[in-house]
Amino acid sequence: MPASPDSARIEAVRRFNRFYTRRIGVLGEGLLDTPFSLAESRLLWELAHADGRLTASHLARELDLDPGYLSRLLRGLKERGLVRSARSKDDARVQLLSLSAAGQRAFAPLDQRSREQVGALLTALDERRQQSLLAAMDCIEHTLTDTPRAAAPVQLRPLRPGDLGWVIGRHGALYAQEYGWSEAFEALVARIAADFVDHFEPAREACWIAERDGANLGCVFLVQARDERSQQVIAGAAQLRMLLVEPAARGQGLGVRLVAECERFAREKRYKRILLWTNRNLDAARAIYAKAGYRLLDSEPHHSFGHDLVGETWELLLA
Repeated sequence: MPASPDSARIEAVRRFNRFYTRRIGVLGEGLLDTPFSLAESRLLWELAHADGRLTASHLARELDLDPGYLSRLLRGLKERGLVRSARSKDDARVQLLSLSAAGQRAFAPLDQRSREQVGALLTALDERRQQSLLAAMDCIEHTLTDTPRAAAPVQLRPLRPGDLGWVIGRHGALYAQEYGWSEAFEALVARIAADFVDHFEPAREACWIAERDGANLGCVFLVQARDERSQQVIAGAAQLRMLLVEPAARGQGLGVRLVAECERFAREKRYKRILLWTNRNLDAARAIYAKAGYRLLDSEPHHSFGHDLVGETWELLLA
């Protein structure tokens, strides 16, 4: 059901509109230092990308323009020799519009400058911010057109530069938000991530980042299990670590899929069992482990991250 926006939301949209029109330079007399207005430039683009069967009525509907205003724009472009019209072979009453050779020559630099402008805008952003910008634009487009968007599949990919920072930061932020855990937990995750890099053996260990449309949705690590005191490898045992699923991606089976990927890898590498350590209050994660066949081996109370907790060790036998 539509909701009535308050004045703050209305002003927020208006502020964004002012910012973006200024940012892409559409307020000047000529767009991108050309003799064409924004409306004329859009008409040239539509005609340049038409299939030769574009009519004035179609343009009016497509661009939501008043027919009288559109007629004046087209007349001006025709007088400058940029647009031509011809009768349809199928219906003599229909006038088909297209760019003339002069129109194509005039449009080419306009199109090139537009590409260069957008390229410069994106070049100023790193990969993460580019992906964020594109996702936000896609969201605005589909929200305002009210068209259903098919969800892109979630991909599980290996670690890339920058991912470890995301893993550490999101663990710290989400566990503070959802459980009130202190920054000591984020520090622990940072140490685990550093150990992963320091001891990484590609033939025996792996990490998966769940990603959709360039956005990270979750992660999990599988490493060789080590004795906590001696740090010696425990023969035949792998350890599942740092399972995380973003709130927006929960309830879709992603946590189950990440845990299953760890089991698949462990079986492929001929591990005999997978160990993991968790806390009793992490109900969603514990449910995933139980569903996957893990069993609780041991539990022990401890005070960590500003809270009294109960740590648990779980095991999945693979033999």
